[in-house]
Amino acid sequence: MESPCRVIDIDRPAPQPTARDHVVVGVAARPEQAPDGFDVLLTEDPEAPPPWVACADPQATARHIGDAVGRHPAASVALVQVLRMGRVLPPPDRLLMESLAYSALQGGADFRAWLAATPPRTPRPAPEPVRLRRDGDRLSVVLDRPRARNAFDAATRDALCEALEVASADPSITRVDLRGTGPAFCSGGDLTEFGTARDTAEAHRVRVSRSPAALLLRCASKVTAHLHGACVGAGIELAAFAGRVTATPDTVIRLPEIGMGLIPGAGGTASLPARIGRERTAYLALTGTALTATEALHWGLVDEVLLEN
Repeated sequence: MESPCRVIDIDRPAPQPTARDHVVVGVAARPEQAPDGFDVLLTEDPEAPPPWVACADPQATARHIGDAVGRHPAASVALVQVLRMGRVLPPPDRLLMESLAYSALQGGADFRAWLAATPPRTPRPAPEPVRLRRDGDRLSVVLDRPRARNAFDAATRDALCEALEVASADPSITRVDLRGTGPAFCSGGDLTEFGTARDTAEAHRVRVSRSPAALLLRCASKVTAHLHGACVGAGIELAAFAGRVTATPDTVIRLPEIGMGLIPGAGGTASLPARIGRERTAYLALTGTALTATEALHWGLVDEVLLEN
């Protein structure tokens, strides 16, 4: 089957893209004013402004994206469709749209094939996956599953929701610090739980009714996320909602979900575009590329790089 990816050389006169069921990648030697209708914009100009992505060989990168779209067409097209629609939706509705698409993909053949090829993993539950400490008007919220690199499981989600409900409801709390213990801030969704939800409609209902992302939207101005080590999937999707994001130099950011036949499902299609735009968000998700702390700072995904958090 032909890849539902169109690569257009913007330097050559051509009709504007209109395909709703394709990923549309634009390539130009030098970035002009960003044209409408493109999902990813690539250029060789190292000083490219947003929403352009600078790369040494834009044509090779475009081919790489086309290959990824060909391997995972349903997830890739769903991703750009959700990002396009998100431009005209308020953030809470973006979360709803993301969850609907995520649940649809959970029932897809691509995700099921990924599950079948993934070796079973041993769960590592934590007695207290999220620790809280109050100091005056400051609340410290700490992800505490270091042996699992703070992988985001249902227990962590529920505990984080409880913490953020406190932060949202209590006006005497003026600052919330979100951290992770161990070698990583958060290595993403806990793979021991992937595919365990047999009712994807019910999974959607749970996802929107117990949503750390929705709670972060309510108290974002209070929250500083302190990143270090791996910030994968949910680890960056949730952190990007924070009013302020800092990172240590060892921070590595990645969106791996397309390779699983899914899209970001922890709020990433709402949080990342607000910081870096939908085109750069699509680039990160479609390529699965790792972003360093310095690159994330340059893009505006983090606000400051610190030696210690």
